[in-house]
Amino acid sequence: MTDWHATDPHADDRLHPTDPHAGDRPHSTDPHTPDPHAPDWHAPDDLAFRYADGSLPEADAWSLEKHLEHCTPCASRVSRAVRETAAGAVLAEVRQSVLRAAPKSARKPAPAPAPAPSPTPARAPAPRLARVLWAAGPALRGAWLSAVLIVAVGAVVLAYGAGYTGARPLLLAVAPVVPVIGVALSYGAYADPLHEITASTPSAGLRLVLVRAAAVLVVSLPLLTLAGVLVPSSGAPGAAAWLLPGLALTLASLALAGYVGCPAATAVTGGGWLCAVLAPALAAPGGRLTARLADQLATVLDGAPAQGAWAAAAVLSAVALAVRRPAYDHLGRP
Repeated sequence: MTDWHATDPHADDRLHPTDPHAGDRPHSTDPHTPDPHAPDWHAPDDLAFRYADGSLPEADAWSLEKHLEHCTPCASRVSRAVRETAAGAVLAEVRQSVLRAAPKSARKPAPAPAPAPSPTPARAPAPRLARVLWAAGPALRGAWLSAVLIVAVGAVVLAYGAGYTGARPLLLAVAPVVPVIGVALSYGAYADPLHEITASTPSAGLRLVLVRAAAVLVVSLPLLTLAGVLVPSSGAPGAAAWLLPGLALTLASLALAGYVGCPAATAVTGGGWLCAVLAPALAAPGGRLTARLADQLATVLDGAPAQGAWAAAAVLSAVALAVRRPAYDHLGRP
């Protein structure tokens, strides 16, 4: 997280106004971190206006948002500042459009419900679960999760239900592309209907991309590896041989997305992998296609040299991802 003093040398003066009784208030244990949660602290107008126009540094905005959760006066001040910006006029117009489009019955206040004779306290929803589902992204809530299950279960059904002996080679050829597609479907306006909202929060950018990528990997890696263990080998590499290539391709796709966006990066990395594996197997003369595919997979996956190359590719992709970190603050925005 960005240091407050690094982003604004006057941050403490703004967040801690001069007060002869300031020493009586609780402060953070870190002397370099301001304490916006002090009981009598309120955000000044200039801080609210900087938050509203987007010029407030990320760390300051994050701390202010936490303060607004329990401070009604500051929340009203920030809301008023937002209404005075260009976005405020748009929000007002949207509000008027919604009110005009709403039926008259919906505009009337709902009658107060009759008190129940024996009220039972309702169980509040778990906010942590909601935050986890939001951070995990649309990939784990949509068709992608079903596709992962279909790939894993389909391989087992082909092996034991249809007696197909080439289930593992096919699974190993497809498995590294599955998390790449899942990551692409986790971030962007084309996949997430709430993208405009999430992209405007302090947690957006590379942090949210990595959280959603981790959620995709946590789901896809064990499911597809377990499916590979259950099906016969048929001369193909081990069931876990695809893990490093899958990780390397996912990181490479994320690094490339900083330049060309997620859809194009997914097409390049996923398509490149499929071409590298399937094209030689299809072009090789003689033998069954399954055997040729197993031989090609052994070339690119099996053995210490191949796995070491994939590990090096993963490290290089992670470095490129870190170097391009600022680009992800605008990833997926028009």
